[in-house]
Amino acid sequence: MLTVEGLSAHYGRAHILDGIGFAVPAGQVVVVLGRNGAGKSTTLKSIMGLVRPSAGRVVFAGQDLAGREPYEIVRRGLGYVPEDRRIFAELTVRENLAVGRRPPTEGLRPWTEARLYELFPSLGAMQDRPGGRMSGGEQQMLAIARTLMGNPRLLLLDEPSEGLAPVVVQRMAQTVRLLKAEGLAILLAEQNLHFAHAVADRAVILEQGRLRWDGEMAALLADEATYQHYLSV
Repeated sequence: MLTVEGLSAHYGRAHILDGIGFAVPAGQVVVVLGRNGAGKSTTLKSIMGLVRPSAGRVVFAGQDLAGREPYEIVRRGLGYVPEDRRIFAELTVRENLAVGRRPPTEGLRPWTEARLYELFPSLGAMQDRPGGRMSGGEQQMLAIARTLMGNPRLLLLDEPSEGLAPVVVQRMAQTVRLLKAEGLAILLAEQNLHFAHAVADRAVILEQGRLRWDGEMAALLADEATYQHYLSV
């Protein structure tokens, strides 16, 4: 569904990504792992057009996304949940969801408020609560729900478990598995190996903007030397 080829990106003169490449198959969860500063968030931002790649290609469902604006990429079926969530603090849960609404995607069951309240029952109980009066875990759920209202075929999640209590992280893992069961492909950037293990089919490891490992999640967990070398603190 998504193919990244030779992707490079800069912030000013700083070289952040150096020719990375990987694929996200339809119906699978792929996790980009790495320490702080490895380039995980920049990878997702480059795919979404929020950072302009200096080289390489991003191909989604057979279409080259080069030079596309973020809103055009969203219209092609990608949804993005940033690390800082960016919910509208003054708007209620219901209003935040309305902002994200887009037409249904062919071949996928459309997301509605009712379906999202089934997926996130706590949101259903606070439909009129402003986003700024919600906990971090509730805001993360709202950010994902708002993105799902756009009916994406591929969902990009940037550090979805960061700063959340362990019980909320468990719920988030369950949510990702449910979304996969709905037919979504998911690409997530993550540092939490336990969370990644709970949800991912495949893993990619970045170090200083370079691809160091790409393979099945189970194979990575069986290779202690690799994950200790690239992921241990």
